[in-house]
Amino acid sequence: MKNAVNASMLNRTGKTTEQWVDLVKQSGLDLSDQNAVRKWLKSEHSIPQNSQWAIAEAAALGAGWTPPTLEQQIDAQYTGKKAQFRETFAQLRDVIMQLGDDVSVEGRAGYIPFSRKRQFVAIAVTQNRLDLGLRFTDAPDSPLLQPCSAPGQSTHKICIRAGEKIHIDITKLIQLAYSQNG
Repeated sequence: MKNAVNASMLNRTGKTTEQWVDLVKQSGLDLSDQNAVRKWLKSEHSIPQNSQWAIAEAAALGAGWTPPTLEQQIDAQYTGKKAQFRETFAQLRDVIMQLGDDVSVEGRAGYIPFSRKRQFVAIAVTQNRLDLGLRFTDAPDSPLLQPCSAPGQSTHKICIRAGEKIHIDITKLIQLAYSQNG
């Protein structure tokens, strides 16, 4: 997605990513503070959100920032009270990754998305539950599913509490989301 955003930057914003990075440098902002850079791009230049993220990341990378690995992002999400859900996440990850060779996993600051041609699962954790977000084009009737708009591109989610097991009904719903997003 980043490549597509950068490739279309000139058409969408009137400048290339490199030209925007030069403007960020001239602004005097701390290039490693991606949040401040995104806020500045929005408030001063009305840059669309995906473009803000691409420009801020490019500026930070140019300043020597190294993005965290997937495992570092997962570790950061499952600390403190959220650590109790780490094993549940690992079980879900195993189920999802075994669905096919076309499954990819990425890291985000607040959730972990799994994709085929498009995202079909996103997992987010809070202090008292793990949200298993599923994307359906035709959602089944299931008492486990709650309509939602997050995490990620989810249309429905299953709230998993501490100590709950990943049972066959959850696995079947993950498989269905996989089949509808390929």
